[in-house]
Amino acid sequence: MRRFLLSLLALAAPASAQQIGARSAKTVDLMAAGVTADDADAARAVAAAAAFPLGSRENPVRVGGPEGGRAYIARLRCANGSVPKVGERASAGVGAFGTVVDMYPLDCGAAAPGRVTLLLDMYHQEHREERAPPGFTIAPR
Repeated sequence: MRRFLLSLLALAAPASAQQIGARSAKTVDLMAAGVTADDADAARAVAAAAAFPLGSRENPVRVGGPEGGRAYIARLRCANGSVPKVGERASAGVGAFGTVVDMYPLDCGAAAPGRVTLLLDMYHQEHREERAPPGFTIAPR
């Protein structure tokens, strides 16, 4: 039920209307339903990030730790169906969710999307991203 409510909140308002940390009637309604203020703040941050491309600094891919990051990248496919070459991970500072993000250079060679830098936020243990960043597809689990 909690995830369902968070999903509804993330879809309820456009990113431009969201201000991280601001209280609203929706926040009060969620708290009455057993969702904490931290959960509501996180849902607002996710909704605001959705205005940006997945895998960017403003909307890093949320994964659960290094294992989740490796599993997510292993599922990515270039436009021609090939697996992208993965370069060395590097820290990219603080991301949109207030935690440290890592960047991974991905190279599809001549296939789209070519060379890109993908940002991952490893501090989301309960989240399983099923979308692919622009130019990629994602293999089923």
